[in-house]
Amino acid sequence: MAGLTIAGKEYPSRLILGTGKYADGDVMRRALEASGTALVTVAVRRIDLDAVKAGRPSLLDSIDTTRVEILPNTAGCYTAEEAVRVARLGRAAGFSAKVKLEVIGDPRTLLPDTEQLLAATQLLVKEGFVVLPYTNDDPIVARKLADAGAAAVMPLAAPIGSGMGIQNELNLGFIREAVSVPVIVDAGVGTASDACRAMELGVDGILMNTAVALARDPVKMAAAMRDAVAAGRAAFEAGRIPRKPYATASSPGEGVVR
Repeated sequence: MAGLTIAGKEYPSRLILGTGKYADGDVMRRALEASGTALVTVAVRRIDLDAVKAGRPSLLDSIDTTRVEILPNTAGCYTAEEAVRVARLGRAAGFSAKVKLEVIGDPRTLLPDTEQLLAATQLLVKEGFVVLPYTNDDPIVARKLADAGAAAVMPLAAPIGSGMGIQNELNLGFIREAVSVPVIVDAGVGTASDACRAMELGVDGILMNTAVALARDPVKMAAAMRDAVAAGRAAFEAGRIPRKPYATASSPGEGVVR
């Protein structure tokens, strides 16, 4: 089974993990390893960039950067200007030009401000960033982001950290049809069945944080999510049988000796 390809680079896993909310750095390190992920998100604002430059301890010490790539994100930004500034700071600190772009529109729901998100995407693409915008599950917005040069679109399944699972399967299907870039479900996954279902719908990957970090056993949950993502993708590629209202015998009657 092929991995996740973003802007021409293939990652062996279709699961991306965040690095917030873990009890400590050791739990995070073991969860990342158990997940098999090759791409992890880090909020630029959570990192003491001066400490990184000076070689002092930071969150990054718990991430094996020989095995995984760090994807900086603009978590906590509420305007395009603010998000662009944070993305520039991350690149100046030595992170890659890839950026998970977040522009939040409401502090209670943490839903994205799609107008500001599109403006930030356009600016960052012009500056050479590889932009992966977190967006709502609106196929029109997804198409506009892809047309603006986004390397992938990252629609939510449900509000960030809610664990509600996929709330609108239909729109995820519309988004897949609307864009030619990867579709990565971001936010709202609660457990392995949610991850498996998302992959069965044909999305290209999943990004999650809270479902793993706040599980009773984050390491075991990370392994469960790894397997769920792989199983869901394999099922999608295999192709499910059509749904029918009536039974079909597993052993057809034709040719049976009576």
